[in-house]
Amino acid sequence: MFNALIVEKDDEGVTSAGVQQIDESRLPDGDVTVAVEYSTVNYKDGLCLGKGGGLVRNYPHVPGIDFAGTVESSDDPRYAPGDKVVLTGWRVGEAHWGGYAQKARVKADWLVPLPNGLDTRQAMAVGTAGFTAMLSVMALQDHGIKDGPVLVTGAAGGVGSVATAILANLGYEVAAVTGRPETSDYLKDLGANQIVAREELNETTKRPLEAETWGGCVDAVGGAMLARVLGQMKYGASVAAVGLAGGAGLPATVVPFLLRGVNLLGIDSVMQPYENRLRAWSQIATNLPMEKLESMIRPAVLSDLPALGREILSGQIKGRIVVDVNN
Repeated sequence: MFNALIVEKDDEGVTSAGVQQIDESRLPDGDVTVAVEYSTVNYKDGLCLGKGGGLVRNYPHVPGIDFAGTVESSDDPRYAPGDKVVLTGWRVGEAHWGGYAQKARVKADWLVPLPNGLDTRQAMAVGTAGFTAMLSVMALQDHGIKDGPVLVTGAAGGVGSVATAILANLGYEVAAVTGRPETSDYLKDLGANQIVAREELNETTKRPLEAETWGGCVDAVGGAMLARVLGQMKYGASVAAVGLAGGAGLPATVVPFLLRGVNLLGIDSVMQPYENRLRAWSQIATNLPMEKLESMIRPAVLSDLPALGREILSGQIKGRIVVDVNN
């Protein structure tokens, strides 16, 4: 028997979540059984824990879209008992039981060996948000970051915090966008060179192009803010777009793409090829300073998760929530 956060839905469609003891026989099919040590709280987890269940289709359900732990048993020769592994993506915590339990069973193809330089707690301080941030930075570098500040929107959130720390550690000048002035010192400690008030980029304008300002951008917001940022990019610069907090619509014109050659790079962390996942985690272990990672961590346990789900949906989370599933 082991502990798991189980989400159930009643006949009226209302969900409830609580910690239960369950048997390993209830785990879904998979090649590898992992003794989970840590997971995190992401926006999708908040949706799964919400009143309507968000992205969940089958109940009862265990949320948690990522986890890190130790292989307990394996039918795949690539993994042996005792191996440290990390998982992000592949609809775990949505269509497949996820990391909010002391055990998980998944397909071997979904796992990545934990790289040297990271332990399981640090891996989940990075988590899906940090993994997405690293994919975004890699995409910007692959397309060539231009001279000038690199903008990070939603900088106090999970993706933005890690992106800020990685970019600063790589030597780029970082402009961090936040709507919460109280997070300014936190962002400067992560390496941000300047703080941009969210209101400055939320102001509407009829001009499709503005002064060339940003040499690159990791956008974790989307919507109207992304449209405004596109018109401020330097010629040939790229925007790595990862977020929908500002909405799925894009009230922009084609002018930034035609007249400035701006690249809009969509980053999807869910079904990345194994080689990309391995490269990203290796880059994280190399280029994310651990002392800055520690400053992002807010610890939690399984029983905290229903309340934390509501908190992340309200936009009140700063940094990374790391869930110790064994306490």
